[in-house]
Amino acid sequence: MQDYLIGLGKRIKEIRKKNNLTINTVATNADVSNGLISRIENGRTIPSLPVLLNIIQALGIEVSEFFNGLPKSDKNNFIVSRKEDNNIIEKEDEAKGFEYKFLFGKQLSSVGFEAVLLEVQPGSERDKVETDAYEFKYILTGECYYIIGEDEVLLKEGDSIFFDGRIPHVPVNRGNVPSKMIVLYFFFHKNE
Repeated sequence: MQDYLIGLGKRIKEIRKKNNLTINTVATNADVSNGLISRIENGRTIPSLPVLLNIIQALGIEVSEFFNGLPKSDKNNFIVSRKEDNNIIEKEDEAKGFEYKFLFGKQLSSVGFEAVLLEVQPGSERDKVETDAYEFKYILTGECYYIIGEDEVLLKEGDSIFFDGRIPHVPVNRGNVPSKMIVLYFFFHKNE
């Protein structure tokens, strides 16, 4: 995994230089500091998913093109997850109006990755939960309030949120139509 993270920074630097962009230009366009870009390029830190996507956009290339240039850990260049294989996952017993469908999962030595499709029905009920993961949610349809700790934020179609799942959280659908969202979990080993 460490090689992959180092590869991420090298890939950013490679594209930035190829496109004759300065660190300052990329940082400004991605709305981050010059220091952060430098640390990422040198493998000293890894960006959050939203920041990485902003950097890729600032480099002026497609996300798929960016990842195609990274070293692969598998023999294939891709992993396909078919709709018919997206099984419903049984989560909390005390949750009403929540349906999770498994989309994709991958273990990369120190980081586990999982993607699910979550549908939250109007009038859904569940207590706050905690996960040992960073969570990224992208709202496909409808709208949902996310309660994270003491904070509450309204997310509408096309909005996304990224947060530390160790903070107690729950989505609440106060609308009158189901809210569907893509959920990405990034699990880190306990000793990290």
